Amino acid sequence: MTATDTPDVTEDTSVPGPKRLRPQQIAILLGVGIALITVVSGIAASVLQFHDESPIQREVFGGIPTALKVLFYLVIPIMFIVGAVLFSQRIKNWERGAPDKRTITPQNAKRRLERLRSGLYMQTLMRDPAAGIMHSMIYFGFLVLLAVTTILEINHQLPEAAKFLNGRTYQAFAFVGDLGGAVFLGGVVWAIVRRYIQKPYRIRIKSKPEHAVILGILFAIGVTGYLAEMFRIAEEGRPSFEAWSFIGYPLSGLVDGMSGLGGWHVAMWTLHVITFVAFLVILPVTMLRHIFTSPLNMYLSDRERPKGAMRAMPNLMETELESFGAVQVEDFTWKQLLDTDACTMCGRCTSVCPAHATGKPLDPREIVLKTGEVMAATGDPKVSPPIGVDGEIAVSANSVFERITADEVWSCTSCKACDENCPVNIEILDKILDMRRYLTLMESDFPTELGNAYRAMENSGNPWGMSQSERADWAKDLEGIDVIDGGDPFTAEYLYWVGCAGSFDDKNRKVTQAMAKLMQRAEVSFAILGPAENCTGDPARRSGNEYIFQMLAMQNIETLDGMGVRKIVTQCPHCFNTLANEYPQLGGHYEVVHHSRFLEDLITTGRLDLTGAKLDERVVYHDSCYLGRHNDIYMAPRNVIGQLGGVEIVEAGRNGTKGMCCGAGGARMWMEEHIGKQVNVERSQELLATGASRIATACPFCYVMIDDGVKSQGVEEDEVKVGDLAMHILDAIERAEPVSVPPIAEAVEAAESVDR
Repeated sequence: MTATDTPDVTEDTSVPGPKRLRPQQIAILLGVGIALITVVSGIAASVLQFHDESPIQREVFGGIPTALKVLFYLVIPIMFIVGAVLFSQRIKNWERGAPDKRTITPQNAKRRLERLRSGLYMQTLMRDPAAGIMHSMIYFGFLVLLAVTTILEINHQLPEAAKFLNGRTYQAFAFVGDLGGAVFLGGVVWAIVRRYIQKPYRIRIKSKPEHAVILGILFAIGVTGYLAEMFRIAEEGRPSFEAWSFIGYPLSGLVDGMSGLGGWHVAMWTLHVITFVAFLVILPVTMLRHIFTSPLNMYLSDRERPKGAMRAMPNLMETELESFGAVQVEDFTWKQLLDTDACTMCGRCTSVCPAHATGKPLDPREIVLKTGEVMAATGDPKVSPPIGVDGEIAVSANSVFERITADEVWSCTSCKACDENCPVNIEILDKILDMRRYLTLMESDFPTELGNAYRAMENSGNPWGMSQSERADWAKDLEGIDVIDGGDPFTAEYLYWVGCAGSFDDKNRKVTQAMAKLMQRAEVSFAILGPAENCTGDPARRSGNEYIFQMLAMQNIETLDGMGVRKIVTQCPHCFNTLANEYPQLGGHYEVVHHSRFLEDLITTGRLDLTGAKLDERVVYHDSCYLGRHNDIYMAPRNVIGQLGGVEIVEAGRNGTKGMCCGAGGARMWMEEHIGKQVNVERSQELLATGASRIATACPFCYVMIDDGVKSQGVEEDEVKVGDLAMHILDAIERAEPVSVPPIAEAVEAAESVDR
């Protein structure tokens, strides 16, 4: 599939012209082309009969009967065509998906090529060094063997004067061929040991019979290749120049002088060709197809919307659509369906999923594979599933909920760890969120607690159900906080978007107050909306209720645009992500900055003076998923804390791109955990294990969840203080300031007034 393909965009028949080839047709043409080249190569070699007279060279098909050579040049091209047809059938299934614009442009061309290179060079697999090296050995070893075979065939076609595989060149060629085979076979043996002896959890739980077939065929290719070489060299009398075949030559000594060497050579050569044919047979119908689909998927992974944004939907007040979200195969995009065939089944997504780690029913890999199973079983024609399934599993209808349960979908925290850790850029979270849209909008099948949050957002403008008149209550004890009515022109430089948690949650009100004080110290011109501020709609959208999201978002955009707001600072990563990445889908364009980066800039420019501010304590920072993996902001919070004197910053076992979720994302903040261990407890235990006396957060949800998790372990605030980074910074500043002592006369007068 090319970068410009959007498979079910209707052809424009109003202007006559040639129809564009569909991706499935291109696949067949490629297969036929390769087959024709192979046939022509065989015919040319037979007719031209070019021979190399050099004493140091290798005769192609030496000792192989003519009948077997003819059979070789017939069977291999046929297998290329069969493989292309089988691949085209899979591509036809991808074409069932909805349009998804992945056009290559001057702006994304460089990124696309870099991702393609990462896929072809196995770079992303190196995130897990052991698995990465193992796969690289198999992959690059196989490519070397393929290149060696291709070069041998090219040399076979050339006239005597142009032949180059002789002399020193042939000796180097033989050495490289044996080295490639050794690396390839070593990788295969490593894979066998890893899967069937070491058996890591994420691999063990998904091992299928086809894995044994694949590894067996790859192993046979490597072994029969060496055996054929062994008997060939022995049959030729073990010429000294063949010593450069540093594996085949010593092996040939084991059979030197053995009777019937020619027959053994033919038998091993035939067996080697049969194993290659078997490889071609299983290539399009087993997970081996990812050799092609994974790099393609990586190339097409660049998209127009920001990393943290969900797929846009039409205005639900005006659309004529009768179904929303994803339930049938056709509801997913063609790229989401390609994902299912690009999956390597490596389980890296499974290994980092916080829901799976705490005993929830969600396994991100299964979401991909089960979607692929439904696609495969309901296609025309039907194709093999992404990986073999148990015989009793049947798909009776074109619905992903034939294989996926609602509990799996609702267990997701939308942390994006699965997407981030996937070595081939599969977009798992999008599928889950699109399925939530269907469950919520079409089936009203959502956790009971969400119903309360929906009603609260719809009626009160916030998921807590609090009165909007209380939004600015946190500012009553502060001076100089400018509360702007929604209809007034905005004159301050920044709008401080407090968010629902910062306005109504008791813990996070302290964060809001701390941030306001820091901005006042830095002489930042800012104002707040107070009662005119509504929830951004993030909880509604992440839980599938696009209707409430659009309602809230449009109200907010109307308010912000009417006032002329252009710059927004917010302490909530969820608000930040929604305002910056998703409001543009509805026409709201603003310069939005998270308070971690805002504070970093204030400190760096000297506007916020940290002279003397210090915390002689060990601090661990907990990464917010919506700040980190959704928006790639990792260092700003660390840099802010790192500006304080005396601080020792430590890292939890899982941090940065591999950070562990607090459990509140994806609207889980308003859902109870009924299954397994609580995610926030798991994460809090990990943070406490660092021995830190302070835990810094940069998200209101993280603050609540981690603080609750720490307290659930019997750790009180005087032992480990959990707080937003703004609270820690303000605490350090205020500690450094001298305590003001009232004049003696005023103190005496105050004491006397107390006595009276």
